[in-house]
Amino acid sequence: MAKVKTAALGYPRIGEKREWKLLLESYWGGKTNREDFLAQMKELRIRRLKRLQASGIDYIPVGDFTLYDSMLDHSAAFGLIPDRFAGLASQDALDAYFAMARGASGAPACEMTKWFDTNYHYLVPEWTASSTPSLVRNPWLEAFLEAKRELGIVGRPVLIGPYTFVRLSKGISGGALAEKVLALVPVYIQAVSELVDAGAEWIQIDEPSLVTDVPAEHIELLRTVYEQIKAAAPAAKLLLQTYFGPVAHLEKIKLLPVDGIGLDFVRDGGANAEAIENSGWPADKTLGAGIVDGRGIWRVDPDAALGKLESLGSNVAPGKLILQPSCSLLHVPVSSKLETTGDLIVRHSFAFADEKLEELVALASVWESGKASARLEENRQALAALQAHPARNRAEASSSAAVRAERAPFEERRVLQQNKFKLPPLPTTTIGSLPQTADIRRARVDWRKGHIGQAKYEEILREKTELWIKRQEELGIDVLVHGEFERTDMVEHFGHLLDGYHFTGNGWVQSYGSRCVKPPVIYGDVVARGAMTVADTVYAQSLTSRPVKGMLTGPITMLAWSFSRDDLPKSEIAFQIARALNVEVLRLEEAGIGMIQVDEPALREIAPLRRGEWKEYLGWAVGAFRMSVSGVKNETQIHTHMCYCDFHEILPAIEAMDADVISLETSRSHGALVEALREEPYANGIGLGVYDIHSPVVPDAQEMLGVIRSALAVVPSERLWVNPDCGLKTRGEAEALAALKNMTEAASLARQELAVGK
Repeated sequence: MAKVKTAALGYPRIGEKREWKLLLESYWGGKTNREDFLAQMKELRIRRLKRLQASGIDYIPVGDFTLYDSMLDHSAAFGLIPDRFAGLASQDALDAYFAMARGASGAPACEMTKWFDTNYHYLVPEWTASSTPSLVRNPWLEAFLEAKRELGIVGRPVLIGPYTFVRLSKGISGGALAEKVLALVPVYIQAVSELVDAGAEWIQIDEPSLVTDVPAEHIELLRTVYEQIKAAAPAAKLLLQTYFGPVAHLEKIKLLPVDGIGLDFVRDGGANAEAIENSGWPADKTLGAGIVDGRGIWRVDPDAALGKLESLGSNVAPGKLILQPSCSLLHVPVSSKLETTGDLIVRHSFAFADEKLEELVALASVWESGKASARLEENRQALAALQAHPARNRAEASSSAAVRAERAPFEERRVLQQNKFKLPPLPTTTIGSLPQTADIRRARVDWRKGHIGQAKYEEILREKTELWIKRQEELGIDVLVHGEFERTDMVEHFGHLLDGYHFTGNGWVQSYGSRCVKPPVIYGDVVARGAMTVADTVYAQSLTSRPVKGMLTGPITMLAWSFSRDDLPKSEIAFQIARALNVEVLRLEEAGIGMIQVDEPALREIAPLRRGEWKEYLGWAVGAFRMSVSGVKNETQIHTHMCYCDFHEILPAIEAMDADVISLETSRSHGALVEALREEPYANGIGLGVYDIHSPVVPDAQEMLGVIRSALAVVPSERLWVNPDCGLKTRGEAEALAALKNMTEAASLARQELAVGK
């Protein structure tokens, strides 16, 4: 067989034990000075490069390491600093960088949203009419030179392409997209030219927007962009990298003036492979073949991967094939070697970032030599054992479900619920979680290590619940929560209480900024066990005469924020989870809890990247949510919550969920949703988040009052709720109390204005 190279498209930045996260938070907290912070960040970068170097892959990515987010790095490098940060940027670039990410006094943070359909959040670039990009800094050149100087690595710099950068930006009207993309071309020419002059061989330019709906006229724009870059830097070997699905207009994309194209052969549904099988591959272009799943945590099926290679190899010229993961390994943990507990069959089936690189090297070796590989034979045996696992063959996980009577229309339910709860206009509530302070985290660690018993741990949790029930009452909040002090994570917590889940010891991935999560693993059929939330919620309700919401995580979010099995359709897994959650919903109602919140922040984020596939997805996603709350009484008020997505795109689906109240994150994009609701009013109860809980800045009551006023322009007062954007788990107690005090004051002022207006 012909020689085949291997590459990584990107690699986790957080470190095996979240060293990156801890360093960031130490710096933000003033415990590490700037000089030490930057020096230690360099140490982490070098350590990361050494791991990549030791893996044996041929092309090592550089420039994908960041102090917060890669899209934010591009905005800063291109000089696209929003006006509200301009003064700070002129004084201190690093302070301005973190202010854009986290906010500063009088300057709200940049909008944050999900990176395509992944669980990673990026900072949305902002353009104005006066935005004029220029290369104020070349961080990719800095990263390339550092790798070369420190370790002798000739890395493959990774840039986000101009088309994708603009497509993912805000402040650009549809007609101005081409203008903004072309305005970036000189910037990319300069960055690429400097990299070539420094000795870069290949330069990876990521254009994942090519797997979304791409208007036909954008193909000519792409041709113009890459013709100009190639003409200005003819020595550059450009790899146009795509991922997360099949490429739109692949036949035309293949003809773009680049030296190679990277395609995803894992999440393409077979479309990319079929297109190449049908029409071949250009003899002058390298194919970056993404055959190892960059987003899943299971070992690669060697026979399936080698079968794909066999097909691709017959269409690609000798020496023109590079084996890669399907996308950056940012989305998986660093190494499965640290996993030493839990079901042996399950954890033996894992392949995290380091193992995926090993798999690529093994696949390349087999492809070249034709000899068997012990490494890949181990994969075959591990995957066969996993498929035979009894947890994957539970009779009680049948997809059938009892048909329950539909609830009455919302207006009838609203009257019944208002008579029951007697809430004031603009009722106030929080999303669910309250600050998890060091004492709670310490108690949880002590409990897990056996240093304190179950009874003592529950006593600590109840004391914290009692404290916060009292605080919520003193603040004047109308609908209370128990605080979720027993929960480490809104998905992991419930996974521990359901069958079919496995939990890693160190399977951390980055969610946004320094926020890391440890997604549970759905490896088997999901079924209910005992009560999950009833005792905690009933205890909280016993402390107050105000309603306390029962709090659950919905089936789509449980699916989306877990690493899931890949042998079943996602819809089937979602309905398994929905049936298990419905058991708990009915338990809560039976226990006297009259408000139950089933959160679905992930509903929009895992929608297919092509709009033509939305109808099918939203059909089963909404169906799973409705199944999870089916059978409740009309007087029981069902809440849900969503965050960080373009809600206006799915308003019909949100209505179809038919929750009595939905709370939405809107502080970073409030105007867009208000305009959407003006055009397409929402009929049920709705709370538009009045402040951003991810920023340490506490807005005053007048600022929140302004948000409420704008919401009242599109939502009648009898249906508008007042709440923060998201849960408060990560905020400090003093900060949370101050913000909630301002929120209830703003609601009170708004009620006074309503009374005067009558």
